[in-house]
Amino acid sequence: MGTDKPARYAKQLSSHLGRKCEVSEEPEGIRITLPADRGAGSCLLVSEPDALALRAEAENAEVLDRVQDVIGRHLERFGQRDELKVDWTND
Repeated sequence: MGTDKPARYAKQLSSHLGRKCEVSEEPEGIRITLPADRGAGSCLLVSEPDALALRAEAENAEVLDRVQDVIGRHLERFGQRDELKVDWTND
């Protein structure tokens, strides 16, 4: 996701979702783990110079869709003024 404020958006998202999700700092970035009651899934937020890289992981495709929806929806709402757009690709 292209932005000139990647660290700001990562911090804002982790603070917001930290009330309902587990948030942990890792050497590469911030990991947000969604509650496991509906399947295990997480997203690693990596601040890059001109972007916030998002790496979602889940136990199955349904949970992956949920992780991507929750993370993407919140980031786009937070970045509405900057017209942020989250585009997921599968590697």
